[in-house]
Amino acid sequence: MSELPTAPSGVDVQGTLAFLRSAESLKYMTRTSWTSHGSQETVAAHTWRLCLMALVLAPHFPDIDVGKLLRICLVHDLGEAISGDISAALQASLPNKADQERADLVQLVQPLPDTVRAELVALWDEYEAATSPEAKLAKGLDKLETILQHNQGVMPAGFDFLFNIEYGAAYTRDHPVLATLRGVLDAETHQRAREQAEHDPTMHGALRYDAATPKAS
Repeated sequence: MSELPTAPSGVDVQGTLAFLRSAESLKYMTRTSWTSHGSQETVAAHTWRLCLMALVLAPHFPDIDVGKLLRICLVHDLGEAISGDISAALQASLPNKADQERADLVQLVQPLPDTVRAELVALWDEYEAATSPEAKLAKGLDKLETILQHNQGVMPAGFDFLFNIEYGAAYTRDHPVLATLRGVLDAETHQRAREQAEHDPTMHGALRYDAATPKAS
């Protein structure tokens, strides 16, 4: 049996592999969203398309550090590898959600070298606080990707599409590109809600679609 190759100086191979193995759970941790084929979306799938959105829209944001934007997008849901995703509709009833997710992130990155661990946690903190142009843009794109998937997916009966009309609006209204995308997605959201109401006339309360009084974004 041949000997294992010696890692270059400063490379913690075992720690890195341990972290990556733990992060693999994002491939099966699900979100409150479904794909166009009817399978439940995973956190990793959401993160992948969020990064793709950031990449293809980057030319419209010339003052943004694209590398930093992509790093923030990759890290923003990393803590969900341990406790999973909590839908936006439920977060209001869980005031400690961010604290728990940060604690999970700190646990997840523990096997990594100090400098890498500190960078990942700092990127997550920056995203959570929206303290930089890149973090604010990442938040806006995150909301748009979520709404895009809800509109595109085979969502369960009774899903509250109209919740998305106000969801994350503060992060998508200030830049014309994001605002334009939001306008298109909001129109699709109203259409999905209208179709839902037509197929289920028993719907009531917040789930009833009232075309005469649509919510403003």
